[in-house]
Amino acid sequence: MSNEEVIASIADHIKAKFESEGTGHDWWHMYRVWQMAKQIGEKEGVDMLIVELGALLHDIEDWKFHNGDDTVGPKAARELLETYNVDEKVVNEVVHIIENISYKGAGVENKMGSKEGFVVQDADRIDAIGAIGIARTFAYGGAHNRLIYDPNVSPTMHQTKEAYAKDDGHTINHFYEKLLLLKDRMNTKTGKEIAEERHAFLEKYLEQFYKEWNVTE
Repeated sequence: MSNEEVIASIADHIKAKFESEGTGHDWWHMYRVWQMAKQIGEKEGVDMLIVELGALLHDIEDWKFHNGDDTVGPKAARELLETYNVDEKVVNEVVHIIENISYKGAGVENKMGSKEGFVVQDADRIDAIGAIGIARTFAYGGAHNRLIYDPNVSPTMHQTKEAYAKDDGHTINHFYEKLLLLKDRMNTKTGKEIAEERHAFLEKYLEQFYKEWNVTE
């Protein structure tokens, strides 16, 4: 199979697996990350095969849905790629992306170590902010029975993956614990430029949210 055929086949596999997912980690999230990663990658001059495969497979088995086990996704991606006889170097690069793409807390070091990984990570983080990011955040919160907002519970800047994974605070806190931090954690010049507008929308949304919440003021 050609590279293009492998990418198309894997895209079909991921679509079939995730098209009915309801937490914001569905096929359309992966599709948007795939398209955004191509847009960023073409400007950043990286290996596009690694970028496209990494984007399509980045959430194949998200650790958040496996009791914090972050080995499940890389293993599943490796097994799938090997069925297509993808070059071992490419497989290893894609697995590295999946192992390191996730945000795991405000104080947790980003261990992504490749230009291709930076591109896919930026694409994934861009889909976590702006209007789409807000919609996904509330979808995830609702799926996990989280309150929309509790003014008596302040955000927590998690210093470990374990603390971040165990946190079950309200959804508005997630803006401060993750979403508003992402603009300054973009890796690429292109990603930083795209993130600016979406970050500004987050700030506008929160301003309107508090205005509506505080109806007696």
